[in-house]
Amino acid sequence: MRRRKLLAGLTATAASAAGAPFLGSGMAQADEALLGEFLVARLRDAMLGLGSAPAIPPPEKLSVDFTRALADFGSCRYASLAVRLPRLIRVGHALTAAGNDTGQYALLAKSYLLATRMLVKMDEQQLGWMAADRARQLAEAAQDVLAVAESSRQLAVLARKAGWHSAALSIALSAADHPDLRGAGRAGAAVRGLLVQSASYTLARRGDRDGMRELTDEAAAIAKELGGATLLRDHGGGFSTLTVTLHRISAENHAGDPRAALAAARSISLKALPSVERRSRALGDIAVTYDRLGRRTECIRSLLAAEQCAPEESHARPATKSLISSLLVSGPTSMELRGLAARTGVLA
Repeated sequence: MRRRKLLAGLTATAASAAGAPFLGSGMAQADEALLGEFLVARLRDAMLGLGSAPAIPPPEKLSVDFTRALADFGSCRYASLAVRLPRLIRVGHALTAAGNDTGQYALLAKSYLLATRMLVKMDEQQLGWMAADRARQLAEAAQDVLAVAESSRQLAVLARKAGWHSAALSIALSAADHPDLRGAGRAGAAVRGLLVQSASYTLARRGDRDGMRELTDEAAAIAKELGGATLLRDHGGGFSTLTVTLHRISAENHAGDPRAALAAARSISLKALPSVERRSRALGDIAVTYDRLGRRTECIRSLLAAEQCAPEESHARPATKSLISSLLVSGPTSMELRGLAARTGVLA
């Protein structure tokens, strides 16, 4: 009963966060421990076509709202995103059903790519597969080379999570070598770098440390050729020499070398990362690194820093909850850890 009431309350507070008008803004004060569940449910219903038909806004307002959804994701404002992104998907389907405007296909493809990234973060693989496959089909219909490649990257991520390492490598590296992507200029090179990183991470998961480092170095070389700018801030989460180093933290961890992961973490400036979401993820990866090194105090401190950086991310993400749960049973607890556990819903 309490859960149903909280989810009902989240509906109201999230709507307030996104604003009743299509271009609304604001911030929700919701029960963030249930926010991930709420966001997933909203995306699921939109993808299945459940619920009332949306009002169709002018095309320019739809584009602006997509930009705001990207900003919500990058700033970890998930209560607002829980209203804005499902609405974009509903409206996008209504518009594509009414005509053959390739621009609408492209916008809906990008909405599905953003949904896929969120579903992967929430460890919702079934819905993630659906979203990524729809994104690829829509991107192909729109003839959007970058979106097709990004959908392939997301499919590779999902294949890796399913334990299909060979398939994940094949999807990522085949997309990276596609001639259309190689003809897409600097943005195409950046997407290629992200795809190589994805393949590198799959090798890390498979325990191939040398292969992981070889592909990570290849991604770093691509980033170096592109200069110091961060590309794809609103598409693949950002690609630069800095984000490649960020990738090394998690990759080295999963390849079994947390000391190398910690060295990579110490070489980056969190403030220089392209978004709040990236900074929060970095702090989460650093917390995992400290946990694997048995440095419990630093691990908890990093989790608290991540929470301060992006509370809705920390309170909603299953990976964070899992680490906190492990800390509760693996050693002495503190007021700080118990408080964090309560705020994330691990201690209910």
